[in-house]
Amino acid sequence: MPHVDPLFRDNYSPPRFPTDGHCVQVLCLAALGQTWSERDFLALLFMEDGVRKLGAWMLCFIVISWFCVGGCQRPVVQSPSPNWHGSQRPAVPEPHEIKPLPATAMPQLPFGNPWKPKAAARDWKHIVIHHTASEGGNVATIHAEHLHRKDKNGNHWKGIGYHFLIGNGTGMSDGEIEPTFRWKQQMQGAHAGNDEYNQHGIGICLVGNFQDHRPSSAQLASIKKLVGVLKREYQIKSSQVVGHRDVKSTACPGKLFPMTEVAQSEDLPFFTLRDVILSPDFVTAAEGTSE
Repeated sequence: MPHVDPLFRDNYSPPRFPTDGHCVQVLCLAALGQTWSERDFLALLFMEDGVRKLGAWMLCFIVISWFCVGGCQRPVVQSPSPNWHGSQRPAVPEPHEIKPLPATAMPQLPFGNPWKPKAAARDWKHIVIHHTASEGGNVATIHAEHLHRKDKNGNHWKGIGYHFLIGNGTGMSDGEIEPTFRWKQQMQGAHAGNDEYNQHGIGICLVGNFQDHRPSSAQLASIKKLVGVLKREYQIKSSQVVGHRDVKSTACPGKLFPMTEVAQSEDLPFFTLRDVILSPDFVTAAEGTSE
């Protein structure tokens, strides 16, 4: 047995390893920036794996916090104030000198029902579409022609049998909508060759022969607008918007007329880009004046 100095043996005590609680205390000291002792470094050396991982995360947090705080404390660079010489300084207008921008003029488009007559409304249930099968015409010429016609009882017609006529640029402006006396007075029509559709059908005729060509863009825009307004005003369904050929044996309003497209027209508060904008001159009111 080796010889041990009695003085060393009496003063010797086995080394005390730091506990986990002490290790956490050391990490807290590190977070607070306190001075460590030799025992604190020994604690870090012998700490358990879980506590060591916790210490690593805390050290990362300390480093990131230091960079963030350091970045927030950087001095702000301010731009020097400009030095104006004489009249170089831009003039600031007085409040009374500031003028508002001019308002953009909006186009005047037909809205609502510009063709609403003063007479009491008839019980309308249908809309019947026609064409003149001619290359030109207007209300006056068609009215004069229809005055020579006779009904099945041999009586002369009272004049033009339609309620509305839409021009094509020959005799009337292209797309112009003109109501006739039958619409103004809410009279039955003389256009369908069918008593039901004469009594309760609104007759709309477009100038042109649509066996040979389609209606003009202005005519299509006008009839879509008119049909949409009449459908909404008198609760007429799309299925009740028909061509003359649907109620009588005839080709009217022509094989090139887009009947389905027109029948599905709806009244919109404004024209979309796909429609041709109508000029106010093309909208003739029920009393014969433009609105």
